[in-house]
Amino acid sequence: MSKSISIFDTTLRDGTQGEGISLSADDKVKIALKLNALGVHYIEGGIPGSNSKDIEFFKRVKELGLTSKVTAFGSTRRKGSVADQDANLQRMVESGVSAATLVGKSWDFHVHTALQTTLEENLAMIYDSIAFLKQKGLEVIFDAEHFFDGFKNNPDYAAQVMTKAYEAGADWLVMCDTNGGSMPNEISDIVTSLTSILPDANLGIHTHNDCELAVANTLSAVQAGVRQVQGTMNGYGERCGNANLCSIIPNLQLKLGYDCIGENNLRNLTSTARYVSEIANVNMPVNQPYVGNAAFAHKGGIHVSAILRDSRTYEHIEPEKVGNKQRVLVSELAGQSNIVSKAHDMGIEFDPSSEKAKEIIGKIKELEHQGYQFEGADASLELLLREADGQLQELFTFESFKMLVEKVAGQPVVSEAFVKIKVAGESIYTAAEGNGPVNALDNALRKALVQYFPTLKEMHLADYKVRVLDDKDATAAKVRVLIESKNIESSWNTVGVSSNVLEASWEALVDSMRYALLGQITPEHVSETQIPQGLVNH
Repeated sequence: MSKSISIFDTTLRDGTQGEGISLSADDKVKIALKLNALGVHYIEGGIPGSNSKDIEFFKRVKELGLTSKVTAFGSTRRKGSVADQDANLQRMVESGVSAATLVGKSWDFHVHTALQTTLEENLAMIYDSIAFLKQKGLEVIFDAEHFFDGFKNNPDYAAQVMTKAYEAGADWLVMCDTNGGSMPNEISDIVTSLTSILPDANLGIHTHNDCELAVANTLSAVQAGVRQVQGTMNGYGERCGNANLCSIIPNLQLKLGYDCIGENNLRNLTSTARYVSEIANVNMPVNQPYVGNAAFAHKGGIHVSAILRDSRTYEHIEPEKVGNKQRVLVSELAGQSNIVSKAHDMGIEFDPSSEKAKEIIGKIKELEHQGYQFEGADASLELLLREADGQLQELFTFESFKMLVEKVAGQPVVSEAFVKIKVAGESIYTAAEGNGPVNALDNALRKALVQYFPTLKEMHLADYKVRVLDDKDATAAKVRVLIESKNIESSWNTVGVSSNVLEASWEALVDSMRYALLGQITPEHVSETQIPQGLVNH
């Protein structure tokens, strides 16, 4: 039995049916290039001619020279029509792809209710459509919609559908758990039944996650004999999503010994998953297996102490195999092992038994008690550790800030910030407007610093979160602000805590700038005559 598995990615088609996901043609091209680099075998691009974005995508993708096969998606000919006159089938051919994914009904209930036609006519629709595409020289992947529900309801008819598709020349017969309601044992039994009916057919699996079993069902189908798996990056898709290729691929390759995308490509899995989430503008769950930010994160002191001796004590694989990395979190559960590990990652050597280590642990625990949370703010933690070790050189110091927020009837709120800092012995005073008070503070602080530190032009705020720590105090409650910042190379998180949301935001903002400037020895000094008029305050 072959141990090679064909990976079929439908992020650009099925994935975009997920709530809140919309990709432009440019987005789809970028993701296609990333999937091609990952080494997936098929990239389903969409439905040719259905909208302007897909029309543009299929036009542009032909010029990319991808090694992955790009497929066009469409349904069988309409009832009572002729395949070579069907507009949908014609558009699939005209898209210029070498492979087509054709969806057809395999559940008798759907044939009668959705198509409102006879079982015989549905078989003819499937046969004619596949035969037409094969005559045009296309590889055909037949997706049997609702196959498992259909087989459970009428196994003879579901088998007839697959037999008819096979006789028409379909290269792949894909069984779809479209409603996502099947159990792994059902998947295994039904796949086994079909392999005995069509022993020479190339079988595939397409599952949905409505019972949170899409990955398990896919693995069950592979072990029962299928050789193509369909899914999406990060499990994007309609309702509860599709089978998550970010879990399926490493499970097949690392756990079950199947050949999917190769060892070197597998190391790009985490970066690909995060890239797709950025393009789709959807935050990845931190606890997503294999590729999530917390997939190999350790918080308990006992755990950390053990992984420092041997990572196998609390990690099921080496994170580097999927391009991820081990993380040690520092929190109220932290012991000396956590601090030493984090410091080591930053190039700071601490003796676990030293007074310095004990002092830092005590300070972190006290800050946690006040409401700080460093497990999600590694940048603020690093600044704290470097300051304690005497490595942190302050390149600027805070003097004051003021806010002006004005609301005029019928007009949007105007926010203006006034910031005063000291750089290289000079007091700098700036003012800036923004889309809200925090944005105004960010703009004013950046305006003051960028003339000395031009690299700050490359960073921007990517996310801003406020958490009320004790809601019983109502509007006087203490809040924690978490800010994510990014530049062209990386991202980092900083935290601030105060009973005043602006003070907490300012603290996190300042830390984000301080972290961005780590490694700079001195500011690029600008003489007073070079500073724009009004910025120097004597």
